[in-house]
Amino acid sequence: MDIILGVGTLLIVLLAMTLFLNFAPYGKKGLQALSGAACATFLPQAFLSYAIGGVFDIKFLQEIGDLAGSLSGVAVGFLTCLKLGVSPVFAVIVGLVLHDFKLLPAFLAAYIISFAIKFIEKKVPEGLDLITVILFAPAVAFLLASIMSPGVIALLHQIGSAVTAVGDNNPYVLATILGLIIPVTGMTPLSSMVLTSLLGLTGLPMAIGALTCTGSSFVNFIMFRQLKIGNASKAFAVAIEPLTQIDIIAKYPLQLYGTNAIIGVVNACIVTFSGLVINVTGMATPIAGAIVLFGFNEPIRAVVTIVTVAIVSILLSLVIGKTLNKFNMTRLNFNLPRVKKHAN
Repeated sequence: MDIILGVGTLLIVLLAMTLFLNFAPYGKKGLQALSGAACATFLPQAFLSYAIGGVFDIKFLQEIGDLAGSLSGVAVGFLTCLKLGVSPVFAVIVGLVLHDFKLLPAFLAAYIISFAIKFIEKKVPEGLDLITVILFAPAVAFLLASIMSPGVIALLHQIGSAVTAVGDNNPYVLATILGLIIPVTGMTPLSSMVLTSLLGLTGLPMAIGALTCTGSSFVNFIMFRQLKIGNASKAFAVAIEPLTQIDIIAKYPLQLYGTNAIIGVVNACIVTFSGLVINVTGMATPIAGAIVLFGFNEPIRAVVTIVTVAIVSILLSLVIGKTLNKFNMTRLNFNLPRVKKHAN
């Protein structure tokens, strides 16, 4: 039952984010803001507070990192408004009042209020629009976040608990599920970092998310070179951050998503066997995730696991890439037939 509940709720979250991406107004820009806010807050916290401050016991860096991590509501409020075309001053006004809210409730409040602010900017004369926004936007944004926050946080906590319960009872089943989903999600605007942040994954699930993304960097680099996708700089860029090459990746969905899913499962099982943990959420990212491991695990065990994941990712990518080339499957794709448009 835990497996069904855990997998089902995880798929529901992915489906909801996919529907938002494809059908919500400015859905892609909204998710880019959500991902950007996670990077701007959780990554500094991970590097400064855990990877450096925690390992070397530097209190100053720990305080800075924790401060950055506590400002996700401000960051997502500001970036969401900016991405949706709101004036920077108005975006700051909204972001500041979302200081005490978590990432998703703050995002939803900022997303909704942005449309109202854009309407005010269009209809209210310049100069007067500032006063109108000050009197209207902060209160409404705060109210929206306050109303949504309890339900959203409870739902996400329930989903995270269900996923974790699967790992407690069937660790390799959870490894298979996360290995399939997280590396592929990291190559879409949904962002694996945002997904793991929203679900609040920590411990072994977060270590799986981090190192499957690290492995994905090696996979994508090798596959770009094997399939002759772009030049060397493109291959290097996709290894550092796959979202920078998302348009190219979308042209090779079967080859790249499929390869990452297969190798992701293998890497997830390796991490599960190693017993590594990351006790901070949102670290499903290629470089930072691997570095943060050292803040929570024995260095030798972390190094051995990272090297193993890298070697396995490279070898399996070479095998799959050569197989695709041998059977002339480099450009293979399944496209739905398009309806022909008839002239009137």
